[in-house]
Amino acid sequence: MPRADDTDSDRLATLLDRAGTGRDGQAWSDLWTELYHNGSLEISHPLVLPTLADMAESDHPDTAGSALHLAGALLVQADQRFEAQDCRRQYAPEVERLLAAANRWRQTLADRNDYCHLLEAVLNLEGDIHWAEDLIWGVVSEEYELDCPDPDCYAAVWVIIGERGSFSTSEDYALSDDAETLPLHPAAPSALDGLGLRLYELALSDGHEDVAHALTCAFGEAICPQCERRFSVVQQVVARSN
Repeated sequence: MPRADDTDSDRLATLLDRAGTGRDGQAWSDLWTELYHNGSLEISHPLVLPTLADMAESDHPDTAGSALHLAGALLVQADQRFEAQDCRRQYAPEVERLLAAANRWRQTLADRNDYCHLLEAVLNLEGDIHWAEDLIWGVVSEEYELDCPDPDCYAAVWVIIGERGSFSTSEDYALSDDAETLPLHPAAPSALDGLGLRLYELALSDGHEDVAHALTCAFGEAICPQCERRFSVVQQVVARSN
């Protein structure tokens, strides 16, 4: 009778092989479930990061993008789990390969959302912040659902960035055509620093001016429609992620 460890290894190898064909979306879904959501398979297994790095270095953009997205998410999750905190050190060469591949692909992608997800993967692979998913999610979905930071208010605030305009509104009116809105105050590019400046300059240099503009909104300020307090969007993204 095979040992449980052998069975897990066989299942993992099969899933990775299916995902690597680039034609099996269910395999990627199963990998996310088993590696990320349920944790029934371990990121520290010697097949996981080396195989994902091989996929990221392939010539197939869809496979590479999927591998980078999963690898980045797994590493951030491992950073937050005590028993897996040495994963980056253990697989440092693979993480370096993944990051190099992510930056190569980043400069070639024309699709806006694919590009945003790759920016998220870059940040996750670097591991300096743990809220990249929440930051990029708002740029992709063109909205953030946040809380007013005023302890006497704490209203739900929708921050809208995109084709519908750039504004804040109350949750009750978020889907209404006659919503009461207040304009956002995007950060001036000259006032950006740190991560905001870096992401803004990357998006511009990679030819994604719309993403760069969205990032000035994410690193700018919104107004709470309830109490009219002006607050930093990204600070509330971070607060909601903690």
